[in-house]
Amino acid sequence: MNSAERVFTALKRQLPDRVPIIEFVIDEKIRRALFPDRWEIGEFSEAIGLDAVGTGLKFKRHNETDETYYDEWGVFYHKSVEAVAHPVKGPIESKDDLRKWTPPDPKAPWRLGDLPSLVQRYKGKKAVIVHHRAAFMWSAYLVGLDSLLMYFAIDPEFAHELMDKVLEANIEMVRSAIRAGAEIIVLGDDYAHNTAPLMSPAHFREFILPRLKKMIDAIHDEGAFCIKHSDGNLWPILDMIIDAEPDGLNPIEPVAGMDIKEVKEKYGDRVCLIGNIDCGELLSSGTVQQVEQAVKKCIAEAAVGGGFILSSSNSIHSSVKPENYLAMVQAGIKYGKYPISRDN
Repeated sequence: MNSAERVFTALKRQLPDRVPIIEFVIDEKIRRALFPDRWEIGEFSEAIGLDAVGTGLKFKRHNETDETYYDEWGVFYHKSVEAVAHPVKGPIESKDDLRKWTPPDPKAPWRLGDLPSLVQRYKGKKAVIVHHRAAFMWSAYLVGLDSLLMYFAIDPEFAHELMDKVLEANIEMVRSAIRAGAEIIVLGDDYAHNTAPLMSPAHFREFILPRLKKMIDAIHDEGAFCIKHSDGNLWPILDMIIDAEPDGLNPIEPVAGMDIKEVKEKYGDRVCLIGNIDCGELLSSGTVQQVEQAVKKCIAEAAVGGGFILSSSNSIHSSVKPENYLAMVQAGIKYGKYPISRDN
């Protein structure tokens, strides 16, 4: 099998030749430290042995300074040392603001970013991934997370209108990405912190689930796979997430009580599991030997019977030790060859 075939087989919950290894976000500092002459994401993926290449859609920045910028959604950001900046303030504070607000043009000529180049270079060899969102996190960026959760309770009509407007634009962007060659869409809306979801199960069922399902159905209609990403403790809403029928679930965060062995036992016949090597403490502060043992244990607990892809518990951020990430990938290749036993 080549890398693309390996990933697609795992997403179908079948047995590849070995456990695939993918990552959605890898900080440039880590890439440069490991392969100074091959740090571009495609070449880095080849050099280290990943089975996929990934990118996101591009949104232009406006009024940019050394410290801040606005994006096409109208959201104001302070820059971060990490690859993903976090919002400070959104443009919508009222129903009148929402009526006037226009989402980014899904068909803008720059929207696909690096995707066409990655498709040309790697399609048929490695799985081509685009990470984007459905409706929740962009809506939270536009009005503020606390405000959106409050609207769920006190002004549901406003919340529904906002999220529908966001979802419509995002579905069109995702359709364009798939038609341009993306084979897997990762939906990166986060629903939880380390102890519980951000919203009640009832609010998840009313506001999040229908839109998540609509996005996943659109992805499947276009012939692509969907991986649902969310950090945190998902147990109270996990049945609903699985009912939306994503092909993969990521990252199954161990520090948030998401035991991958338990998730495998409960849902392994319905979804491919993707994770869950701790990037907070282990990859940032642990030893190479500890990383290797964690990978070995994770594969033994989650990979038996197929339907497992090795990845971090969130991303390879700037605080990860480069040697630990290299050890993680190398251990995945070493211990991930099928057949695999639970005594691996």
